[in-house]
Amino acid sequence: MASTTYTLPPLPYAYNALEPVISQQIMELHHKKHHQTYINNLNAALASQATATQANDVPQLISLQQKIKFNGGGHINHSLFWKNLTPPGTKEANIDAAPTLKNAIVSRWGSEKGFTDAFNAALLGIQGSGWGWLVANKPSGKLEIITTHDQDPVPSPDIPIFGVDMWEHAYYLQYLNNKAGYVEGIWKIINWATAEERFKNGVDSSAILKASI
Repeated sequence: MASTTYTLPPLPYAYNALEPVISQQIMELHHKKHHQTYINNLNAALASQATATQANDVPQLISLQQKIKFNGGGHINHSLFWKNLTPPGTKEANIDAAPTLKNAIVSRWGSEKGFTDAFNAALLGIQGSGWGWLVANKPSGKLEIITTHDQDPVPSPDIPIFGVDMWEHAYYLQYLNNKAGYVEGIWKIINWATAEERFKNGVDSSAILKASI
């Protein structure tokens, strides 16, 4: 049985489109190198899994699970990340592009500032590598801020509304050790229109994977 093969999804904007918040150099390295590596490693692990399944090699199947989790999570998380960013100054970068989500955020955290302060604290509280997420519980729709370790994807049944990559490769070439500067800037390029769609329609990780085959 042949394994599924995933491909690198194109960015929905040019590599320099997120400047000055994220530089072209970072975007090219992050997308072409880091994301591509996760996909290459995922495809290799899935091919090995198919071979081990045919051979009924249970120890090999067990040993492959962490590689599939890590690299599959890296593919899912980055595919979500690219789409929840937009060039600064666009209408999508304004929270008013997400009226339903905006109302839910204000209801949950009291104000937009209350939400961004809480999200920033979660991002800056990550030790090591990981992600910060705004998620909606499915099916209740209740919003929460969570963090995930390394490349762990958002756990089911939560729906990722948007995520922020806090691995050093996402910001270090530009911001060095100023993580707070990166976190402050990211709000200028959040694609609220995409966040609204995910919140209203419940776009989950399985849909992201299907789109990249």
